[in-house]
Amino acid sequence: MKWSEISVHTTNEAVEPITNILHEAGASGVVIEDPLDLVKERENVYGEIYQLDPNDYPEEGVIVKAYLPMNSFLMETVDEIKEAINNLLLYDIDLGRNTLSICEVNEEEWATAWKKYYHPVKISEKFTIVPTWEEYTPVHSDELIIEMDPGMAFGTGTHPTTVLCIQALERYVKENDTVIDVGTGSGILSVAAAMLGAKDIHAFDLDTVAVESAKQNIELNGVSEIVTVKQNNLLDGISGERDVIVANILAEVILRFTDQAYDLLKKDGYFITSGIIGQKKLQVKTALEEAGFDIVEVLSMEDWVSIIAKK
Repeated sequence: MKWSEISVHTTNEAVEPITNILHEAGASGVVIEDPLDLVKERENVYGEIYQLDPNDYPEEGVIVKAYLPMNSFLMETVDEIKEAINNLLLYDIDLGRNTLSICEVNEEEWATAWKKYYHPVKISEKFTIVPTWEEYTPVHSDELIIEMDPGMAFGTGTHPTTVLCIQALERYVKENDTVIDVGTGSGILSVAAAMLGAKDIHAFDLDTVAVESAKQNIELNGVSEIVTVKQNNLLDGISGERDVIVANILAEVILRFTDQAYDLLKKDGYFITSGIIGQKKLQVKTALEEAGFDIVEVLSMEDWVSIIAKK
């Protein structure tokens, strides 16, 4: 089968929404070529394992690649992708160059070429993310291994917004906590919470592709008895108080349900938010405070921010 490689040259800020657009268009996974991956400071802190070639990365900006089958509807799909990306300007998202290119690849090339980008990565004090096809021996006895297959997921879990969330979960999830993961995507945050000792986790996403992806990754990591994945629009229709709510979503989306999150948390419960570009930190922080939260901590990585709030 012939496949079409769709490449979007954009900014770090636009990676998450463009990734979502590509998934909705039918891509089962994406490749993110971000030159910042070559110089991440956390390599020296946690000892991540990288084998990356600078020649594979753009000099500036970020390239997001997805693969769609060559068929008679391809150009119509590409036009829809372009329109959806341009509509992100309505949310004040910087699209950078905002160029889209297409090239043809054979199935054999597509099936293996993207694997060169993914290697075991230690992203926090406890967690290491390991692609399913690589062997990895834990360095420390308390190291927690999350297995991921980027071919079926929304990325590898190494994007700054995800890393910030997992680092926050390490700080605030306690044994036997109950957790809600809003906009679960690949399910990686639910897997992390389960490995940290949470006893009951509900993972929600509006996208059916994300729901299936999360179910597969949760089963892959052996935590399906703890995590329940359902299709749901944010926190609509959800009842019962929880200890922790985590949401790695765009700032504009977080602003829609701060009051709901407050109502669903137990006293002294934590609302962990990420997916927030630096310039929108104050807007989200203000909304959380207006909902009744106390801001406990603000974490940052590159241009991204995670805000931890307490009820």
